[in-house]
Amino acid sequence: MTAVSIRLVGDPVLRRPASPVEVYDAELRKLVRDLRDTLQKAGGAGLAAPQIGVGLRVFVISPALGAGKVDHVVNPMLSFPDETEQDGPEGCLSLPGIYLDTKRRMNVVATGHTVKGDPVQIVGEGLLARCIQHETDHLDGVLFTDRRDVERQRRLVAAVRDAVWSDNRDVVVKTSPH
Repeated sequence: MTAVSIRLVGDPVLRRPASPVEVYDAELRKLVRDLRDTLQKAGGAGLAAPQIGVGLRVFVISPALGAGKVDHVVNPMLSFPDETEQDGPEGCLSLPGIYLDTKRRMNVVATGHTVKGDPVQIVGEGLLARCIQHETDHLDGVLFTDRRDVERQRRLVAAVRDAVWSDNRDVVVKTSPH
């Protein structure tokens, strides 16, 4: 097992947009294995490459979310088949112990590639759609906390600074393009 450390809020890699994958090679296969192993060890729903310090557009999702045989997407692009929204609790492995009600689209279609470069599509609804959007936000340098109104963001920043794991981290708020 090759689980690696998960970067916490305040780490600059979490705020930089990730670069597209251009080469489908052994290094990319190792990255996907590391992401899978790290996600399994952490017990989360999904994990994006920037969360382990790698600035590439790759994420993995837990097989328990029901995406079939696909558990990763390289260079994902999202589309939304309708305007239906969901609002519910969301957390993040890069902000341990913090859960906030977050609005997301109820349905999403993610297209991209597998680790071998083959085209792939995942159609997600509910929790799977939430996870796909959350992980794609990571690839854009956006955290789920950026989806808060200004007052809630202030309270969140204070809570993060007070968290045991935080080391009084600087928290930056951005706007999601999705």
